[in-house]
Amino acid sequence: MASTLLDGLPNEVVRQCLARVPFLFHPMLQLVCRSWRASVRSGELLKIRNQIGATEELLCVLAFEPENMWQLYDPLRDKWITLPVMPSQIRNIARFGVASVAGKLYVIGGGSDRVDPLTGDHDRIFASNEVWSYDPLHRVWFPRAPMLVARAMFACCALDGKIIVAGGFTNCRKSISKAEIYDPEADTWEPLPDLRQAHSSACSGLVIKGKMHVLHKGLSTVQILEDGGSQWAVEDFSWLQGPMAMVGGELYVLSNSCIMKQRGENFPDKMVSCASEFQSRIGFGMIGLGDSIYLVGGVIGPGPRNQCIKPLSDVDILNVTSERPTWRPGSPMTHCRGSICGCALLRI
Repeated sequence: MASTLLDGLPNEVVRQCLARVPFLFHPMLQLVCRSWRASVRSGELLKIRNQIGATEELLCVLAFEPENMWQLYDPLRDKWITLPVMPSQIRNIARFGVASVAGKLYVIGGGSDRVDPLTGDHDRIFASNEVWSYDPLHRVWFPRAPMLVARAMFACCALDGKIIVAGGFTNCRKSISKAEIYDPEADTWEPLPDLRQAHSSACSGLVIKGKMHVLHKGLSTVQILEDGGSQWAVEDFSWLQGPMAMVGGELYVLSNSCIMKQRGENFPDKMVSCASEFQSRIGFGMIGLGDSIYLVGGVIGPGPRNQCIKPLSDVDILNVTSERPTWRPGSPMTHCRGSICGCALLRI
């Protein structure tokens, strides 16, 4: 019987071939014919990519400009892909959580960073409970079940196929200790034990050695989700303060114009590379991808030589595993620029 995908070859063989095509070229594959489009968009192709080790890690970035537009970065080909505008009713969404699970990107909570250019007034949406997911195979955004609690500036992590959020603020003055977990397959949220401590500073989340760690800006204490999510432990690691990124299971921080490798108890921190050229750069995103740290976007703030704010689309990359790590430029974002509102890795 003739193949519906390619004459002369069994469908199974053709799917194996299609699964090896980089995600960057999937839009072109879908133009070949209807059967190819259906195959590329099917969940079966994702399963095959996992089975044959053809999955890719892409960097997902949302900058302040243009409004609510995400871009994906392919590190192997140094190329950017622009996604459809996220259809949230929140203008210039910021202060949200972002994570990826099962080949989809999830944007959770947050509020508006929009300022009326005529009056200077801010939008009044500080925190929300809305959830959006992006399906890269169909190139479509979908609304998902809202969180139990509206929040902004909170910790958010993907762990064991689910998404955990904790802490944050319900408005600009009220911090919360509430935590919850999202099951993407069931599209449901369930409460988790409250954080042991709530603080009046923004928090962020990292997964270290298979456990979620909640860090509060300016504080040395870390709250760790233990015993399969049944309780939070509080530890004082006295880690350096600054933007952090995980690379190869190790924690790195940008502190005092240096990239430092955070060490454990009884081990000193190790300087990896100088980053003094980024001193005047603020609002950037920092994330680990492969064996490298990526610094993306941001703005050059006003200073002695610069009287205005300059939004950036720059990408700078540091391979922390090389013998002498040095910064190199990547392709700049093609559509986005300015302060980075959120960034995450998407495995597909």
